[in-house]
Amino acid sequence: MNTYAAIEAGGTKWVCGMGTGPGDLETTQIPTTSPGETIAAALAFFQNRDLAALGIGSFGPVDLNRASPRYGFITSTPKPGWRNTDVAGAFHRALNIPVGFDTDVNAAALGEARWGAARDVSSCVYLTVGTGIGGGAILDGNLLHGLLHPEMGHIRLPHDLREDPFPGACPFHGDCLEGLASGPAIQARWGTPARDLPPDHPAWQLEANYLALAIANILFTISPARVILGGGVMQQSQLFPLIHTRLAEIVADYLPLPEEFVVPPGLGARSGILGALALAETAHRTAPELRPADSD
Repeated sequence: MNTYAAIEAGGTKWVCGMGTGPGDLETTQIPTTSPGETIAAALAFFQNRDLAALGIGSFGPVDLNRASPRYGFITSTPKPGWRNTDVAGAFHRALNIPVGFDTDVNAAALGEARWGAARDVSSCVYLTVGTGIGGGAILDGNLLHGLLHPEMGHIRLPHDLREDPFPGACPFHGDCLEGLASGPAIQARWGTPARDLPPDHPAWQLEANYLALAIANILFTISPARVILGGGVMQQSQLFPLIHTRLAEIVADYLPLPEEFVVPPGLGARSGILGALALAETAHRTAPELRPADSD
């Protein structure tokens, strides 16, 4: 069987892996420092291995337009030093193997669709709620792309300033979903990290309201068969029943809600790295179309 390489490229750490699937995946973690240092450390992990292809699920925004000269780049990220970094091309040139490239949340959605909580449906959304909020989607078995890629963390929600006077923490949009419901937003609003708030704290009812509003918007827009909620904030298991209850109130019997509609990741913390492995598999199957352009 072919061995594939995978990278879950996060803003804090990169998870690098090699294998054929969940049963034999070998991983390591490296800190996200400068592009040169981080890419070099990842290449060292893959060195002298017989690899068929590499898949990368990256923080972004990223360029996914294969006709673009910046395909495979991290583009307008606020992370210092990483703006306009050629990630996919650097690995293709160094390893000389096909490279599949997508967002970290699209990769997580792909991993869950292949091996996890969405393997029995043809469409799903993966929403990660942590330091930031991002979403990836699969519709009719295909990852969703468009003008750019889904940026579900920046959708706008009803914000009752009497109930919640917090102005929002997003540096771009203030009180978008990420600005109201991310981990940093919870800490800024309550003065305490989310992990330290007790289960009966009013923060969780407010958090469930914002996440249910976001899921309703996603449901009414692209109608996924399942929504998977991952990320550090969703380690608060009491959120799931609160979200279920509030979502049913918002939808108001307009659409049927399956019992298993909003669920945790079936792969736990491995959704992203396994999704990157699936990207590598696709890149190998469809090569050379998914290869970044060779450099001169």
